[in-house]
Amino acid sequence: MDTLHTLITADGATLSYRRWHTPEAALALPPLVLLHGAASNLTRWSEFTEQTRLRETRDILRMDLRGHGRSLYRGRVRLEKWCDDIAAMLKQEGYARAILIGHCLGANIAAAFAARYPGMTAGIVLVEPILQEALTGQLRTLHPYLPLLKFASFLIRIANRLGLYRRHLEVLDLRELDREFRKRLTEPGGGEALVKRYASPLHDLRNMPSASFLQDLVEVERPLPLEKIRAPFLALLSTGRTFADPDVTRALLSRLPHGEIHTLESKHWIPTEQPQAMREQIEAWCANIS
Repeated sequence: MDTLHTLITADGATLSYRRWHTPEAALALPPLVLLHGAASNLTRWSEFTEQTRLRETRDILRMDLRGHGRSLYRGRVRLEKWCDDIAAMLKQEGYARAILIGHCLGANIAAAFAARYPGMTAGIVLVEPILQEALTGQLRTLHPYLPLLKFASFLIRIANRLGLYRRHLEVLDLRELDREFRKRLTEPGGGEALVKRYASPLHDLRNMPSASFLQDLVEVERPLPLEKIRAPFLALLSTGRTFADPDVTRALLSRLPHGEIHTLESKHWIPTEQPQAMREQIEAWCANIS
């Protein structure tokens, strides 16, 4: 059964997550924690949760990260804060360890969690992680301006505390967006049109607080403590180079022990373009994690 839950953090934030619980789940098997990417929400993993056979043996948690979706928050966020939120959610639900599966920014958070909470990490799955050394495209162009983004986020947070913020944010359903994307991929230029439409800052800002969006950009470009990761990992890399160079990413991840790295044919987003292949890779890998 998939149910909605709330977590009140130590600093008073109210966070939202969904929990799929199966009575048949083996108590010894760690649950899955599914983490969405930048400017996204837990619906990124709706399709996966509905279709994966892992739901027959494991509980599945999907969190709206602080500052996203139902976890509305207008304060400062960092990788460390998101990791602490995940740890608090696991403790609230009574899980000692978990497999973290993240996409994009969520993959970076999963890696940071493995370094920060090694005892709570049974394994991590990194779907299109974004490593600082591998940045391409707009993210690479943006990198020198990160101090300006930090300052802009600081000013916006001050305005928010004074009561100046948008009262209405659009609801983003990634499952429906993925269906539209796949349909349009069959049309000439349809996929590129959707990327231009939905992978733009103007679209992202409709769905989340401005300060949170800027902090997403800052945090996704932070260096990750890869040298501290000891948990087994699976990395799924895209052939596309929209945000990161897969060859550089593979070379960096290959230095880590206990890992598998696979490449899936995808121009922009693996969960959108290769959902079945992604699901099968994750299912096969998780079968060996207990």
